Amino acid sequence: MQHTTAPAFPQTFDEFLTWEPVDGYKYEWKDGEMIRFSGMKKKQYFIYNILSKLFYEKGYHQTGTFIAEPDVMLTAFQMRRPNIAYFTDSQVEQGRKGEDVIPAFVVEVLSETDQAYRIEEKIAEYFKAGVQVVWNIFPESEVVYVYTSRKHVTICLESDVCSAAPVLPDFSIRVNDLFAPTEA
Repeated sequence: MQHTTAPAFPQTFDEFLTWEPVDGYKYEWKDGEMIRFSGMKKKQYFIYNILSKLFYEKGYHQTGTFIAEPDVMLTAFQMRRPNIAYFTDSQVEQGRKGEDVIPAFVVEVLSETDQAYRIEEKIAEYFKAGVQVVWNIFPESEVVYVYTSRKHVTICLESDVCSAAPVLPDFSIRVNDLFAPTEA
């Protein structure tokens, strides 16, 4: 009889920081709890591609970078992975030196498996840590929630314009353009 060993999951935050998952999932850490998710899929990459092109078109690549699924330390014991985050060049340099930095703008591209209470938890955590603008994008219903605080949210549909101001003042896109099919 052959015994298989279950994968060893980290028990502490320090173990989590050096742990390499082998199950194909990605993980976040919140107050001693590991939160498993599958990472971005094809629909999320399509949206990331559109937003990344807009980022370059507006010239923001000259002062910062757009990163997919970075490890963001919101507190000393809490790590999240937003789908997309904006970091200034200065923040990238701080990160290179081992310092934890908080992006001012994050984007979550949500799926039908995301749970409402988890979405709300992240919004609260992001603003508490110092994020200034959060976009929650729902590809299935083609709607974008633009938060500038937990209390101030704009729900964008169809021809509404989503903006990352004040963080990136010229970074804006119509919802229809965000979900538009590409020309062949």
